[in-house]
Amino acid sequence: MRRQGFTVIELLIVMAIIGLLAGIAIPRLSNTKERAQLAAMKSDLRNLVTVEENYFLENMRYTADPGSAYAASLGNRLPTITVTGDGWTALITSPNTAQTCAVFIGSTGLAPATTEGAPACANGGSTTVLP
Repeated sequence: MRRQGFTVIELLIVMAIIGLLAGIAIPRLSNTKERAQLAAMKSDLRNLVTVEENYFLENMRYTADPGSAYAASLGNRLPTITVTGDGWTALITSPNTAQTCAVFIGSTGLAPATTEGAPACANGGSTTVLP
């Protein structure tokens, strides 16, 4: 007797293996978009640090409005910049994530950033610091 095709058992085993692999892969990939959004927010803050320092070198002061010298990435809101006595702080958000990222220059810190010039992001107590 010659067999053509697959048996029901063989098909069920293959479907179970595919389901198991999908069960492992999907949770790992589910927050990829948010991680990319956080990376873009941190990159925007690093770019803002460069723009602010260039402005400081030319004008001997920081600015809350960098104008056309700075633009946020697509999907990110422009950061809220506050000039302080010896520097500045900035907070950036995105409609695509609940997390916020911050950076500061000078002695006035802004949570979640804890190190001057190093952007950090947080959501409900967990903080991600830029390496």
